[in-house]
Amino acid sequence: MKRTYIKFRCSIYEKKLLKKRAERAGISLSEYCRSSAFGNSVIERLTEEQLVYYKMLVKYKGNFTRIGNMFKKHNPKLASEVEQLAEEIRTHLYNFKRTKR
Repeated sequence: MKRTYIKFRCSIYEKKLLKKRAERAGISLSEYCRSSAFGNSVIERLTEEQLVYYKMLVKYKGNFTRIGNMFKKHNPKLASEVEQLAEEIRTHLYNFKRTKR
């Protein structure tokens, strides 16, 4: 149970920025400040639009992997290009997950 208060000074702009970041992370301003002070990474939640795009990329990655597997025997060059594209999409998805902090 938290009973002690700590106050610190910041500009109006800094306060608005902290509130906005806490709001994007889905936590209170005090929880955001505590997490940041202890060096914990605060992960922002995805917006609805970002979530739609993320799901679309996951679907595309799966589809391109299947297409690459389908053409492996008949056209190896096409299959390798499609697999490379699927790998690029996978890399972007991984980086997308990592940068949402």
